[in-house]
Amino acid sequence: MLLAVLSVFAAAAIAPLVVRLTRKASGWILATVPLGAFVYFLLQAGHVTHEGAIRQSTTWFPAYDLPLSFYLDGLSLLFALLVTGIGTLIVVYAGGYLKHSDELGRFYVQLLSFMGAMLGLVLADNAIVFFIFFELTSLTSYLLIGFYHNEEDSRRAARKALIVTGTGGLALMAGLVLLQQVTGTWEFSEMLAMGDMVSQSPLYLGIFILVCAGAFTKSAQFPFHFWLPAAMAGPTPVSAYLHSATMVKAGVFILARLHPVLGGTEVWTTTLVLFGGFTMVLTAWLALRYTDLKQILAYTTTMVLGLLTMLLGVGTEEAIAAMVTFTLVHALYKGALFMLAGNIDHETGTRDLTELGGLRAAMPITMAGGLAAALSMSGIPPFFGFIGKEITYEAALHGGSWSTLILVASVLANAALVASGLLVGLKPFIGEVKGAFTREPHEAPLSMYLGPCVLGGLGLLLGVYPALVDHGLLQTAQAGIMQETHELHLALWHGVNPALIASLVTFALGFGIYYLWERLHESTAMVGFGRAFADAPGDGFERMLYGLGRGSYSITNALQTGKFRRYLLLIFLGTIVMVGGALIAESSISWPTELGEVRYYEAALAGLIVLSALAAVRAHDRFVAILALSIGGYSVALLYLLFGAPDLAMTQFSVETLTLILLVIVLIHLPNIEGHEPVARRIRDAVVSLGVGAIVTTVAFAALSFPLDRSVSDFMTNNSYTAAQGSNVVNVILVDYRGLDTFGEITVLTMAALGVFVMMRMRRIRLPEILGTRFHSEDVPADGMQKEAELTDAGETPPEDPGPKDESGTEVHPEDEAAEEEETTSDNRS
Repeated sequence: MLLAVLSVFAAAAIAPLVVRLTRKASGWILATVPLGAFVYFLLQAGHVTHEGAIRQSTTWFPAYDLPLSFYLDGLSLLFALLVTGIGTLIVVYAGGYLKHSDELGRFYVQLLSFMGAMLGLVLADNAIVFFIFFELTSLTSYLLIGFYHNEEDSRRAARKALIVTGTGGLALMAGLVLLQQVTGTWEFSEMLAMGDMVSQSPLYLGIFILVCAGAFTKSAQFPFHFWLPAAMAGPTPVSAYLHSATMVKAGVFILARLHPVLGGTEVWTTTLVLFGGFTMVLTAWLALRYTDLKQILAYTTTMVLGLLTMLLGVGTEEAIAAMVTFTLVHALYKGALFMLAGNIDHETGTRDLTELGGLRAAMPITMAGGLAAALSMSGIPPFFGFIGKEITYEAALHGGSWSTLILVASVLANAALVASGLLVGLKPFIGEVKGAFTREPHEAPLSMYLGPCVLGGLGLLLGVYPALVDHGLLQTAQAGIMQETHELHLALWHGVNPALIASLVTFALGFGIYYLWERLHESTAMVGFGRAFADAPGDGFERMLYGLGRGSYSITNALQTGKFRRYLLLIFLGTIVMVGGALIAESSISWPTELGEVRYYEAALAGLIVLSALAAVRAHDRFVAILALSIGGYSVALLYLLFGAPDLAMTQFSVETLTLILLVIVLIHLPNIEGHEPVARRIRDAVVSLGVGAIVTTVAFAALSFPLDRSVSDFMTNNSYTAAQGSNVVNVILVDYRGLDTFGEITVLTMAALGVFVMMRMRRIRLPEILGTRFHSEDVPADGMQKEAELTDAGETPPEDPGPKDESGTEVHPEDEAAEEEETTSDNRS
């Protein structure tokens, strides 16, 4: 299994080279990788069905007991076959759809990377590994949805999908961490037998809410349904793959995987039935509001995801059987119909139903494959979709106290689904040509009609011979969810029963909706319905992002004033509030009873440190202030030496000397500190300084009241010379024990030094503004001086300098500049 996952990622790595060398045949060549994985998993089906699940584990991070483990049971087998099988057709399809794109290599890198992430997700046994692949699907889907990155709609849709699914992923990770705390294991295969333990845990509700947040955002359940239709801004191969059989079903997959662990409770049933059922009905009817083929398919995808979620909530034998059956049904017809929409758009230049018609003669093969998929989507016998709809109604009829509600909701949603299927798969091909297309309609190439024909044909084949999958693949998938085997028998005809009657009602309503669609989708009620539940959530999300951006901008403007004094003040105030508040709340802090004898030279050094600090504060000359601070630093080094830390003292001496030299070199070029600060400001600064000093002193004394743990110190001291080959333990700590940390600090300081160097090299007309703390975008660059000189030499009068402006472009008056100069001078003193 690991090899299958890695092979897909390897194909992604070499995809650009394959595209460059074999341009037209690249899709066929790259498709051999997922095809090989599909064959591998197909060969494992017999073992999984008759002998049980397969678990493989590879050592990954032994220090953290984190294996790269995979688990192939009936549930993961079903999804793995969908990921690789439909993925093979999509890779071929993309080669034809994007054959003229210069970015085909980049597209294959992203598509195959997503495929590898999705395959790893459905196979992962370890929760941490699962989460890594889960987030990789979010990242790669972001790149795929935003493939047309020059278009604003694509960028906005990709951002929306990433934020919604990424945020849900973080919630899911928190839920998995809590689940591990309860079960004591990260392995899903071990958790499956611990359902009673988890349901009785006080953490159950928190785990359930967090897992549902991750699943609902990924599978576009209400109120997160708005991101999936927006994702149709991506290329059609992306929509056909991510939004039919793979990414959007990842949320349903994790709910199914954790069904034995979290399912069976009242909160599980109520939440999933209500959210799933509402999403199902809502989005099924929202699909009828649109005329764009991909938008219709997107909303019906969300409808099916709601149906699957609702069936998992019901949790009965019939409901789980219906869930796994409809998962396969939906993957077959929806992948085909998305490719159908792409073919129509590719060959005519439009996806708008109001502009389409009469394409049966120009695209007969595409019509055949697409119509078969549309009839399956509509649940027309003898297609597999009819069996899926029938078993769904059987599950509704056996839904206990929820039966009536589930049955009514299913009939309403499926009626809209019948109409949507006919709109997408039939309407573009019948009737007369309605207008002039931007391209002359013609049949798509083999690479583009292969997918719809294969998937549409499978929908017909499995409808006629459901025994190909019911006792093997689907029954095993049902057992993987329920952790017990039940007989699963699928057939087209079960006699006249309530489920058949519900199907007849569904057909009648669906055909009626299709007939009235042109008036229905433009009606005032439908327009208002679409605005309330389709447009409003997406617009609200964008307004939220805009508000966050504006709020961040305001906070940044308030905090990032360019004044170092303000930054220090905020940092110190935060320290006082947080650390001081914690000290006050911690009532168990005790002061040391014995401080030991204070020798005269220790008192002298302490007094010297205090005097140097006072001298630095009171000094009006920068050089004097730096020398005073250095005296304090050298005094601290002497204290280290007196208390038996010569290595630390040597380091302190070196750093203090280097700092003194650098500061003198820089500050000697600056003017002396002049002016007087307001008394209120000095009092404020004194209070803050004393408060920070008091907190640091309290923390130091409190630390002395606890026994000193020297295990880390002894380890560093004992291994400094023998292991690190260093005689100075402080240097060893900096360059060996904390080598990466030191490297990061060096990098930061280097970047800061480069920034200072660039700023010093910049020449500006108004020198006082350079020496101040605020730079304006209106400042004239150095070549402005040369231009002014050229005008003067030519006898022309240079344009009058309008004077400095503030951030809004308003001129600053002299008296305002004077006030700003006084404030800047006071800040420089700090």
